[in-house]
Order: sequence, then structure tokens, then C-alpha cells
Amino acid sequence: MIECYQVTKIYKNNEVETQALRGVSLKIRKGEFVAIMGPSGSGKSTLMHILGCLDTPTSGQYFLNGENVSNFSDDQLSEIRLKKIGFIFQSFNLLPRATVLRNVMLPLVYAKVSKKERELIAKEALRESAFPEKFWNHYSNQLSGGMMQRVAIARALVNNPDLILADEPTGNLDTKTGEAILAAFQQLHRKGRTIILVTHEPYVAQCAERILHIRDGSIFEDEIVKERRIIKDF
Repeated sequence: MIECYQVTKIYKNNEVETQALRGVSLKIRKGEFVAIMGPSGSGKSTLMHILGCLDTPTSGQYFLNGENVSNFSDDQLSEIRLKKIGFIFQSFNLLPRATVLRNVMLPLVYAKVSKKERELIAKEALRESAFPEKFWNHYSNQLSGGMMQRVAIARALVNNPDLILADEPTGNLDTKTGEAILAAFQQLHRKGRTIILVTHEPYVAQCAERILHIRDGSIFEDEIVKERRIIKDF
């Protein structure tokens, strides 16, 4: 599903160049649950941005579902993000004065899905993310952090994406709530979803099947998780 060959990323600021990625090569199969782990500044967020078509590599090639997207235009990348990738961020990125249901329906508005259909799809996504129905018409700023993250998961699911990318999804949550969110990811994976989770926490990465360890812009270890941490549903 994902293939990267010698991907580099160099940021330029006036006369200063910063090499964030240094020849990254990797493959991820459809249906895998992979964690990308590394310390702050290791290049993991830059790699996630490229895998999520939020940015393009300086050099190298990136194939998504057999299609070389390395040199796509902004409009082409936007179309891929809309139709093929679901994003979940540490800060939730919800509209505070919109209801839960409206927040989840938003990507479908951009996809020009009819109002009746997008409401049905959004409700199904909320059920899949185990979000309680009695809160569907609450505003997102009335919710706890864990509930907001479940809304963000539902929003990522509405376009039935090929790939779910989660960037430090438990970073703003307490331990118990974070465990519940990780349990939700494992449940989605059991249903066949392809998930890439970016983290700097080993205990979070151990919930995945496989860990790509990144440091100084390079992957230095590709680890199959032998004793995977399975979390019971909360």
C-alpha cells in the first residue's frame, strides 16, 4: 500500500538548510498497524506529513496504492487527502461551536455528499468510534478530551479512507483515557483498517504490530512487535 524509496526532506530558511529526512525507505502493507517512534526532532512528524500527502519530498519517491504521488500538485494532493486519508491529531482540531455530528460531517461537505447521506455516514462513523449517541448534538467544547478524540476518530473514518494517520493521538489525554483511545485503534485495526501512529512513547508504540524507529531523519530499526500490548475495550 505504501512504498517509499530514498525519501529526503530539506527545509530552507534564508541561508540555513535543515535536513529533516535522510534517505528513508519503507513499505507498509494494507491492513497493517504500524507505529513510527522517535524523540522530538527525529523527523517522525515530517515523515507523517509526507505519508499523509501534506507535504512532498525534496527527493526520492513515494507510492500510495501503486501511484507515485511524489511530484503531485497541491490540488492533486488535496484530492488524495480528501478521499484516501483520515487524520487524527493530538489537538483534535474540532470546531468548538459546532455539534459533534456537524464536526464529523464536515469532510463529507467538502466531498459534496448530499446532506441526507452525509448524516447517515457520520452517524455510522460515530458508532464505529464508540461515541455515545446521547452526545451527538452536544458542542465539541462541551466534551472531555477523550470524547473529543473519539469525535476526531469518527471524522477520520467518514470518507472510508485507505489509510488512517494518527499524530500523538494520546498526547493531550490522561493515562486511562489514552488507553481507551488506543483500544479504539486496535478495534479499528481488527476490522481491517490500515493505521500509522506517530508517537515518542514506547508503551503507545507497543500497541501496534510493527514499530519503525526513526532518529536524525533516518529509520534505524524496523521492529516486529513480539509481545504486543493488547488493550481490552474500556
